[in-house]
Amino acid sequence: MTDTAQIIASHGRSYIIELPDGSTRVASARGKKTDFACGDRVAIKVTSTEQAVIEKALKRDTLLYRSDAWREKLIAANVTQIIVVVAPVPSFFDELIGRCLIAAEDAGIRPLILLNKCDLPEADAARARLGYYRELGYGVVELAATEDISPLNGWLSGHVSVLVGQSGMGKSTITNALIPEARARVNDISVALDSGKHTTTNATLYHLEPGADLIDSPGLQSFGLAHVTVEDLPRLMPEFRERLGTCRFHNCRHRHEPGCAILGAVSSGDIPESRLQLLHRLQDELAAAQTY
Repeated sequence: MTDTAQIIASHGRSYIIELPDGSTRVASARGKKTDFACGDRVAIKVTSTEQAVIEKALKRDTLLYRSDAWREKLIAANVTQIIVVVAPVPSFFDELIGRCLIAAEDAGIRPLILLNKCDLPEADAARARLGYYRELGYGVVELAATEDISPLNGWLSGHVSVLVGQSGMGKSTITNALIPEARARVNDISVALDSGKHTTTNATLYHLEPGADLIDSPGLQSFGLAHVTVEDLPRLMPEFRERLGTCRFHNCRHRHEPGCAILGAVSSGDIPESRLQLLHRLQDELAAAQTY
């Protein structure tokens, strides 16, 4: 008999799945198939009171993943919101934010930037660095997760959210503040999967309230976008998207072409030079990846 379930934690080829009645099983994939993500809805075959086999993934609404020329790394499935967590200390990478936002735009997932540790003296400088993203229309929420998590609550309602960001930004602190039992849950999952450490678990899903879930993912230092096409790239960056079609040449690459609307906007100060540099780096990176 085939049942349905949801993957709520993953580690290599082992998964924790949750059945509709709330019970859980440790599940393995049939064969060598490993392209399942936390949040996936799956068809399973229950083999015992503790074990199951995943037969296949059901249709996904969304999939957030990163990729390079050689492989893909699935982050979370069926999410409606990606929360990019940054903090004043340790310093965050603007490029990582940019890449996460592009991935969200490409996947049709609502992006939100969360500035954690805003009680630190370095917060003003971090806040200023995020000002341009506010101007682009991205949501930015500020809080100190160790003191008050409530500024985030309204953003979570009705969404399946995934936390992403560099290590040290406070994702686990945020998760523990929202779900006090999260640490115990992680320990249970580690024992079930025999993984020993939370950091070896790819992602873990928690229920916040009816209609709202949270997925905590491991820290990352890079975000490959090899699955995005060079042609689509400018469309996925809002300040470039609104100027597409206004360059002199329809196939403008926004490098040195005369009459380029984007180069003009950079020259006038409407677009930061750093955003154009990111576009060019990604164009080169994607062009190289697509030659493999």
